[in-house]
Amino acid sequence: MADYHGRFAWYELMTTDVTGAKAFYVEVVGWGAQDASTPDLAYTLLSAGKAAVGGLMELPPDARKMGATPRWMGYVGVDDVDAAAERIKRLGGAVYVPPTDTNIGRISVVADPQSATLALVKGLKPRRQQPTELGKSGGVGWHELLATDWNKAFDFYGELFGWQKADADVGPTETYQMFSAGGQTIGGMLTKRPWDPIPFWLLYFNVGDIDAAAERVKAGGGRIYDGPLELPSGTWIARCEDPQGAAFALQGNRSREGIGWSTEWDGISSRGRLITKPRA
Repeated sequence: MADYHGRFAWYELMTTDVTGAKAFYVEVVGWGAQDASTPDLAYTLLSAGKAAVGGLMELPPDARKMGATPRWMGYVGVDDVDAAAERIKRLGGAVYVPPTDTNIGRISVVADPQSATLALVKGLKPRRQQPTELGKSGGVGWHELLATDWNKAFDFYGELFGWQKADADVGPTETYQMFSAGGQTIGGMLTKRPWDPIPFWLLYFNVGDIDAAAERVKAGGGRIYDGPLELPSGTWIARCEDPQGAAFALQGNRSREGIGWSTEWDGISSRGRLITKPRA
């Protein structure tokens, strides 16, 4: 299968409770789950229909000792993992897992200069959603970087992957910069709020009904910390945390009028839309 240089191609959840996390996401997002373990690694494939979307595995003990917590990680396709890893180090980033051949292809786990983690991949083996299927139910529809400084972050990723600036929403004090890969807008960057955790990539999963999905998050032991919020496009989003503490987000439509949900948030919403509380 061809690689897609500069595009997100795979997603992986590393968690402290594989069984609990699998049950949670199968219920919340509607994914299928299939065992894809090897003699050396217990691994679960998560799929939307017939297309694999990502994987699920135990957070490695060594990572836990270093303070790592459950998290989602996006894999970006590159033409040469080894060369890209070296470039990341030259640009001020870090390489946590050097280029290695694995069950999903040749990969490397890295961090940008502001410590947001991601991974590189070439020769991805599982059948997964195509880059053009960002809107597919159960797919990953948006990639959002909460950075220490989005301008510097964009310079890094632009040089590394060739990402281009797309539209931007500029507020009184904040900017949300969307970016494109291969001519397709796939995400946005913003400077994180002071109370946000360390810089990280937030993945948005597509669902049919945002209210129903939000209820499933709560019923499954997760937490919603923003939303659901309505975007000017009519799409609704919710930022969430799973029972093990991994952050993720949902986006979808609203098929009924929710009760008790705030449609306002004093900050920047996903997809470059500024949403501010109205003044009294």
